[in-house]
Amino acid sequence: MLQADLSSNPEQPQVTLVVVPRERFSCTQASLESLYAYTRIPFHLIYVDGNSPPHIGRYLKEQSQARGFQLIRTEHYLSPNQARNMGWEAARTPYMAFVDNDVIVSPGWLESMLQCAEETGAAIVGPLMCEREPIHTIVHCAGGENYIWQDGKGSRHLREKMYKQGQKVEQVRAQLQAQPTELAEFHCMFLRTDLREKVGFLDEGMLNTKEHLDFCMTVTAAGELIYFEPNSLVTYVPGPPADWSDVAFYMLRWSNHWTQASLEHLRQKWDLAEDSYFKTKLKKLGWRRRMTLWQPLNRILTRGRTSDRLNQWVLYPLDRFIEGWLTRDYQRRNPAQRPQLQTQDSVPSSGKRSA
Repeated sequence: MLQADLSSNPEQPQVTLVVVPRERFSCTQASLESLYAYTRIPFHLIYVDGNSPPHIGRYLKEQSQARGFQLIRTEHYLSPNQARNMGWEAARTPYMAFVDNDVIVSPGWLESMLQCAEETGAAIVGPLMCEREPIHTIVHCAGGENYIWQDGKGSRHLREKMYKQGQKVEQVRAQLQAQPTELAEFHCMFLRTDLREKVGFLDEGMLNTKEHLDFCMTVTAAGELIYFEPNSLVTYVPGPPADWSDVAFYMLRWSNHWTQASLEHLRQKWDLAEDSYFKTKLKKLGWRRRMTLWQPLNRILTRGRTSDRLNQWVLYPLDRFIEGWLTRDYQRRNPAQRPQLQTQDSVPSSGKRSA
């Protein structure tokens, strides 16, 4: 098992790591071991476990006792912002970092973001975020654009763009430098803990998508800086679910209901037009489940031939039935977790650009 020796640095930790479930639990051990192997400065760890399967729950309990980190467990699944808020509320250090439970870090990842925050005064620092395996090879996000612009008719629209996405790290990293940005992602996000006093906790009406855009715009509207730090390199490893015990959480996490509710909440909160951005997102509802669960099953059942009829008449209707049942069952069992759609009476203008 990988493990770093932190005993040589007696300083009090300045950073709390808050690890939360993203979409599955089967990457838990690899992610946790990477944090301890490659984080060379003292840190506190708060691990939020939202109803992981029994074998993962036992592993986390054993590790929390052995390593001395705080484990917060619920017996129901959590939306990402719910889990993050639990950790944020418990954090007591000047800085913290949200880390999804499928993220693998690299040497110096945390030190680089801490140094950037202290040198620039940034409220949020985002790393050079990579995606998929082999780790640390393909860029997912190197900062980006995230703002509201207004057209000639006064309608407000969202602009979202991630820089360098899909490019190879070895080809672009030398060109990158720490600089202000408008976008950092929750796969891994470093921030000042006291932001909660200025902008409040994360909006739990944002259930499963675009919550990073909402939070970054909120922080920018409050007059705070967001920085991109390329010396911090991390990778998130997405599904498909590796174990059957991942499937229920994965389907709820990416359910049509949670996605629709999140997009509508974002649109109403920021007084955005129901434009092509939102229509395109809604048209693609369920694409993750189809791509990672049902299309592979189709290939298995047809011995590699793939049948569109099997998708349309059997698998996709089955997907909608299961997804709907999981959503309704979750709301029935956890009525307090049901999101309440809130509108914002006064939309901040500091994130707005004119056409």
